[in-house]
Amino acid sequence: MDAMSLSFERTQSVAILGGGPGGYEAALAAAQLGAEVTVVERQGIGGAAVITDVVPSKTLIATADAAVAIAGASDLGVQVFAKDGDGRPLTPQVAVNMAAVNRRVLSLARQQSEDMRAALVEAGVRVISGHGRLDGDSAVIVSNEAGGTDFDRVEADTLVVSVGASPRELPSARPDGERILTWTQLYDMRALPKHLIVVGSGVTGAEFASAYMNLGAQVTLVSSRDQVLPGEDPDAAAVLENVFRRGGMTVLSKSRAQSVVNTGDGVVVTLSDGRTVEGSHCLLAVGAVPNTAGIGLEEAGVQLTDSGHIQVNRVARTSVPNIYAAGDCTTFVPLASVASMQGRTAVFHALGDVVIPLERRRIAANIFTAPEIATVGWTEQDIADGRINGIVRKLPLSANPRAKMQRITDGFVKVIARQGSGTVIGGVIVAPRASELIYPLAIAVERRLTVDQVSRVFAVYPSLSGSITDATRAMHIVDRQDVEEA
Repeated sequence: MDAMSLSFERTQSVAILGGGPGGYEAALAAAQLGAEVTVVERQGIGGAAVITDVVPSKTLIATADAAVAIAGASDLGVQVFAKDGDGRPLTPQVAVNMAAVNRRVLSLARQQSEDMRAALVEAGVRVISGHGRLDGDSAVIVSNEAGGTDFDRVEADTLVVSVGASPRELPSARPDGERILTWTQLYDMRALPKHLIVVGSGVTGAEFASAYMNLGAQVTLVSSRDQVLPGEDPDAAAVLENVFRRGGMTVLSKSRAQSVVNTGDGVVVTLSDGRTVEGSHCLLAVGAVPNTAGIGLEEAGVQLTDSGHIQVNRVARTSVPNIYAAGDCTTFVPLASVASMQGRTAVFHALGDVVIPLERRRIAANIFTAPEIATVGWTEQDIADGRINGIVRKLPLSANPRAKMQRITDGFVKVIARQGSGTVIGGVIVAPRASELIYPLAIAVERRLTVDQVSRVFAVYPSLSGSITDATRAMHIVDRQDVEEA
């Protein structure tokens, strides 16, 4: 159905609690469908994702990538030097001005938030700055602060809750914003931390550990598991951990932080086995808590999990028919891209547009370490566990001609296909800009393309994406042998 041709008996109204990626996209979609739309946001359009999380962290990582590129330029024959008084060359040092870096990070985040707000206003969306909470299943009350004075009430046919999540805190390691930090507090630092201790080796911990190591800080990563990035592809995690150790990072495996203390001029992290680690700063990356407490969800009848996440189905609908939810506050995948798609899907469903229910196995995700790790679809572990019959082809990037030209030695392309049909059902890419390289595999998974169909697409020579073609071509040989043996 053409979105512009949708008509209603009366103008539908949509109220959105939270202006992060989910709320923002929901608002634009609802406005496009002709609804009367209101967004209530306390922090700024874009929410934590834009202001304190995704945009700032990836901007910081881009700076770290630049520092690595400069430091490694001599390996490609590019030499930068100055001359002393006698005309002899001096080897320069790569210096990072942390205050300037963080000014740029925060400035870019603010600009992105302002651009998003302007886009909503241009689309005819009413934006209210304040703290919102549900008033039953048909209205949102806005106050000047949490528990403060109410100053507005917005009634709506459809409610969308997209309130995000906040860093989880440990009782024995309270963030103070000075030396014990969450990922939202890093951008006030005016100097590079001398020794950053990162507690937590999940996606957030690994990304910041990678960035600060490449910016020149001494980094210790405290991981409670055998390997960094538990739950991710083991081959990818192994590559990253090798890069970490080779870069000088200390990785403490099977170690759990029991407490963190600010000593005034540093921090002391005490592990559960009694060992201590001393550093200048500590970053806590131990997960997130949904911002769902005290906003009227239970009173409206919305079902929550024990952890406080909102139960949603594949069209982002909650247990209350006209209330939807999107983003990190829900039981779905906590990614900004997923939040955006949930927001759009919720509005499409509520207003009667064409809806394609979300499928976890078709979501592409990326970890912005160096190298990046991108994934989509079924995993090699799923095959090992018998959840699906599949075949796997893995090619190291070190064999790729473009990788050799760029001196890329770490990483691989892994393609996963269904046994027999050869349909592409998953993939893993470990490489610089893996977030860009995963897109062809994401399309293949979404459109159910076979390895033969992918292999027939022309890849530029030389290119890193050529490894995807090489892998799928190799899988055609495997399939033919299987047929002959049968």
